[in-house]
Amino acid sequence: MKKSMKVGIAGLGNVGTGLIARLQDQGKLRLDGELVVSGVSARNRSRARPVDISDYAWYDDPVALAKSDDTEIFVELIGGSDGPAKLAVEAALDLGKPVVTANKAMIAEYGEELAQRAEAKKTPLLFEAAVAGGIPIVRAIRESFAGTELKSIRGILNGTCNFLLSEMAETGRDYDDVLADAQRLGYAEADPFLDVSGTDAAHKIAILSSLGFGVPMDFSQVSIHGVDSISLRDLQLAGKLDHKIKLIAEAVQTEFGVICRVEPVLLPKASPLAMIDGPLNAIMIESVHAGNYTLTGPGAGSDATASAVLGDLSALLSDQNTPVFGVCVGLLSQTFCPKDKISQSESKYLIRAELRDKAGALASLTEKLAGSDVSVDALLQDSAGDSEFAPIAIMTHNCSLAAAEEAVSRVNSLDAVHEPARLIRIESS
Repeated sequence: MKKSMKVGIAGLGNVGTGLIARLQDQGKLRLDGELVVSGVSARNRSRARPVDISDYAWYDDPVALAKSDDTEIFVELIGGSDGPAKLAVEAALDLGKPVVTANKAMIAEYGEELAQRAEAKKTPLLFEAAVAGGIPIVRAIRESFAGTELKSIRGILNGTCNFLLSEMAETGRDYDDVLADAQRLGYAEADPFLDVSGTDAAHKIAILSSLGFGVPMDFSQVSIHGVDSISLRDLQLAGKLDHKIKLIAEAVQTEFGVICRVEPVLLPKASPLAMIDGPLNAIMIESVHAGNYTLTGPGAGSDATASAVLGDLSALLSDQNTPVFGVCVGLLSQTFCPKDKISQSESKYLIRAELRDKAGALASLTEKLAGSDVSVDALLQDSAGDSEFAPIAIMTHNCSLAAAEEAVSRVNSLDAVHEPARLIRIESS
């Protein structure tokens, strides 16, 4: 007999309505049963929507929908780390009802607490759609790579930032102009802070860190730097050095613990992640025993995200119930790398400054660097053009973060420096 489960959907934005459209035509899907929408909830009942919801019970309160006897699976697409979304998810879990969510902020900030509720009731909490849209990265790390030790998870996890950097580099337009274009095209929100500050990508890499390395779900351990400080000049100088700048989210296993961070990084143009342009996402997994893998695809949008939600719903139809983070919450006991050890970790760096275009300025800069524990691999002085300040890009050899930061401090002490120099890490691949 074909299995049937009743689904309550809270949140009827692009993803919620996209999910309903797919469920209304689910004969084309490869589901091990039938998913019946029994009720819906959203902030505005009268809002025009691209799907007909008149046959579904309406709930003003998502908590009431979660508790309803007609809801067997609760789908949370409201968003926000707490408030109605969290209350409704808690209500469903406490009643032993499976939950599917696309809420990265809620999982990143309250994932352990919610996982404990799910464990107590032996009920699934699934969130494939919370990371990288339709790319099945959560299931891949939690299940497919459970049999191998991971070295690193690294990727482009925010399509908005990737679009901004790609367009600026390709068209020569500045940040504000391209951001306005991204908002018009629907790639960026009216308030783009969560994207451009790196917070959105940080939520995602925090989740992948717990899944891949068994560290606690502790969002405060993620070091975050966004793209709002990256200028067109930075991208142009990177291009002249045969590199691109990308916002990279990464979790890396070191001998001192896991480093988890989001920041703009210089990548060689030939590297796999440097080739990902526009609003796409990409994730590279480096493993000890199974080799290295790169997954890429749309990281957002109604179709991609609804596909991820449907993947989780399909798993529930098949009675799958894997621990929320692959292991019980009590086993998330691996450690993060202490900050003093991170400062001693070595990499190559780009020091980017603008010097007053006058005799002796460059010599004074190299003299300052000579007094630091940093050696120069390459130096590019660009034309000052109509400006009185010449852009300078310095690529260092491998050095510690602390040494690179000290070098930047020395550069900034020069009277010839126009504005504070910036430091961007360089990755070899």
